Amino acid sequence: MDEALLRPLIPTVIGILVRRGADFAAAEDAVQEALVEAVRGWADRPPQDPKGWLVTVAWRKFLDAARADTSRRHREVRVDSEPEAGPGEGVDDTLQLYFLCAHSSLTPASAVALILRAVGGLTTRQIAAAYLVPEATMAQRISRAKRTVSGVRFNQVGDLGTVLRVLYLVFNEGYSGDVDLAAEAIRLTRQLVGKTRDEEAAGLLALMLLHHARRPARTAPDGSLVPLADQDRGRWNTHLIVEGVDVLQSALARDRLGEYQAQAAIAALHADARTAEETDWVQIVEWYDEVVRLTDSPVARLNRAVAVGEADGPRAGLAALDGLDRTLPRHTAVLAYLHERDGDPVTAARLYAEAAPLASSLPERDHLTRQAARLNAQLRGRG
Repeated sequence: MDEALLRPLIPTVIGILVRRGADFAAAEDAVQEALVEAVRGWADRPPQDPKGWLVTVAWRKFLDAARADTSRRHREVRVDSEPEAGPGEGVDDTLQLYFLCAHSSLTPASAVALILRAVGGLTTRQIAAAYLVPEATMAQRISRAKRTVSGVRFNQVGDLGTVLRVLYLVFNEGYSGDVDLAAEAIRLTRQLVGKTRDEEAAGLLALMLLHHARRPARTAPDGSLVPLADQDRGRWNTHLIVEGVDVLQSALARDRLGEYQAQAAIAALHADARTAEETDWVQIVEWYDEVVRLTDSPVARLNRAVAVGEADGPRAGLAALDGLDRTLPRHTAVLAYLHERDGDPVTAARLYAEAAPLASSLPERDHLTRQAARLNAQLRGRG
């Protein structure tokens, strides 16, 4: 039995155990143990009701662990009756678990790590690889997060803003292994919009849809990264673009602008351009001004500098970079790009080479390495 086929059941089973009285961390551990037993024992004869089987076994695992823990502490436990094992409610608890994991006592980064492990079903090693940290470091981070929320019940959940931030970060993780995180984040954000009718939730959904629409064109057949300006726009998903623009327009019409709506407006302007040359960079700069006003984010200022370089020329873009922390992700890569646009290939080649080992992903690193090699080859040809 492929474990990936069982992962969609994880949130529901955890939710059932929590409602029966298990704390979140213990429920998550019990479900993971039940999954291991399922993978080992279902190869030849899977049960007719996989969810019911998982609930039953996970509940027993939880009870066994609770009894063992109590025994170790030399305390008596009296169990008058156990809840009847079985599938319980046919409800998707994933979004509710997001609210639990996005508790105010956790940082967004810790909440994302906990969600990927407990709700997404990724291994600690997979999550550590996504965050570019040692597996032991990530294991400690997840353990601390689980201890933090271990006593939290479903009526003590994170606020909407934190959940939106976590969904945004999960979406940005893209996809890893057998779990498509981007598609899952979109699915859950759709649910959230339907439940809350919140403008920023709608803005986030629009942002996800518009970015996801470009996904088929982002990589070449050999897996290499394709920059936005070079993408085949005929491969963009027009249905997602239309939906994203409609969702955004409805949100903007309520006149309660937020960060995600402003970012979605930028993505919509990119989607609206038939070619890279037709991109309305002046409007994009204006929307980045809004994002900076709303967030004062250094990353937004960095992205704004790129837009200024396109709208007003590379010298203006370089001036917009002044004062920004040079250790910001992609700062050196942006600096290289603007120097190349400004006709300085020597500096640009050096900066591309410096930026490559700082990249957050292998495709981005390879892209920057190729950019440096391309310019160096041009320089040798001139010599």
